[in-house]
Amino acid sequence: MAKITAVIDIGSNSARMAIFEKTSHFGFHLLYESKSKVRISENSYEHNGYLQDEPIQRAINALKSFLWIAKLHKARKILCVATSAVRDAPNKSILLQKAREIGLNIKVIDGDRESYLGALAALNLLPYDSGITLDIGGGSTECALIEKHKILDTYSLDIGTIRLKELFLDKGDYKGAYDFIQKHLQKLPEQFKHSRVFGIGGSARAISKAIQKQIQYPLSTLHAFEYDFLEHKDFIQQIYNTKTQELHKLGIKEDRLDSIQSGSLIFHLILEHFRAKKVVTSGVGVREGVFLKDLLNNKTSFPPNFNPSVRNIKDRFIRNTQLCKYAKFLASKLFISQKCFHLIPQSFATHLLIATELCNVGVALNFYEKHRHSNYILFNALNYGLTHQDRLLIAFLTQYNNKKLPNDYPYQQLLPPLEILQYLCLFVALANLLSKNPNPKDFSFTWVEENHHLSLCIEHQELSYILKEKLKKLLTPPTLSLKLC
Repeated sequence: MAKITAVIDIGSNSARMAIFEKTSHFGFHLLYESKSKVRISENSYEHNGYLQDEPIQRAINALKSFLWIAKLHKARKILCVATSAVRDAPNKSILLQKAREIGLNIKVIDGDRESYLGALAALNLLPYDSGITLDIGGGSTECALIEKHKILDTYSLDIGTIRLKELFLDKGDYKGAYDFIQKHLQKLPEQFKHSRVFGIGGSARAISKAIQKQIQYPLSTLHAFEYDFLEHKDFIQQIYNTKTQELHKLGIKEDRLDSIQSGSLIFHLILEHFRAKKVVTSGVGVREGVFLKDLLNNKTSFPPNFNPSVRNIKDRFIRNTQLCKYAKFLASKLFISQKCFHLIPQSFATHLLIATELCNVGVALNFYEKHRHSNYILFNALNYGLTHQDRLLIAFLTQYNNKKLPNDYPYQQLLPPLEILQYLCLFVALANLLSKNPNPKDFSFTWVEENHHLSLCIEHQELSYILKEKLKKLLTPPTLSLKLC
């Protein structure tokens, strides 16, 4: 696979390009992303699906720019797909020929393939392995049923924001729009029911952004943002019942004003049909799916317990991988040793191991501020396969290992209780300290409790002088002492 790959997605509303850099076998990160609101479907639904001359030319102009930008990034491979509006157009050959003339081969994909690609991105890059993907586009809506990391079924509905707008909403026919959606929903297989729905596409992201603003959510990150559908159902209804000129008061941005009402109506009715309870926002979709299909060589998922963001950070920021492996080994050993006292629940084992392995990535920027830099890098670069709480906790542990925890720390409501944080921070610091001792795998740990006070006995036949010195300065929870045995 090429080291740098550009993926272009020509949707009914926007054309988008994402450029990815591969850093190892499965490690990668996003280099660049751009979109152009070419509205290739403009006026097509009132003309039996025929693409109109002006939208075609807008699309070609945007594609020329994309090709130039891909060249600047030295992309060795360019993959381009077109979805609903193009596949439905009787005159699609005009667009395809004009694209070939500028050096771009467009692959028109059917609805099932589009559904599959969105699901491939969701199941690999979101933190859950089961649910239904819901990708509302301008011309169609794609759904895929995922269970235990397998794509069980896909379905494409001829319902889209621009299609609905031009056929019904522009004419004030809201009942017609409602009936149109309900008619198509009856075609969905009965098995498309799930409490968790992955919201893909611009409408889902715009709704999530507005909800974040409404609840004063402390983070601005959209990917993996979750909310309870029943709690926010009335707000979603409010969006499609509000006049366009008033939508900005609900947190809707300018570039979504002409499509968010039809998008929120579709979103609301389909979520009810699915019997959804939880919505997980996806910042990834068809483009990432196209890239992953190429990266994974047609497999459906990464190897077990593999996280592409963790791999990518290690590829880019860590030089001494052996030292990190020692630290991770010791953190795992510490975690196992404390299980008899249940100091840290099993659910935090992965956070501990990732934080221990990556806690020194900040050295790549500046050694003396490494804790702060590590926190920033990890929270912003651990994009995939983790919840917001996961990312915050891992970043927190890298900043505060062997540092006094502040009385009032950021995002406190999204982090575990203080005592658990104290032990996690200690284990990260201790594992990294012990990893620099000769023969680090020979350490053993024993816990002793006396008068409601715990002691952690650290045993090794060859303790270095510096390690003994630094152990005395290591911060511990109030009810714990460290002893060299």
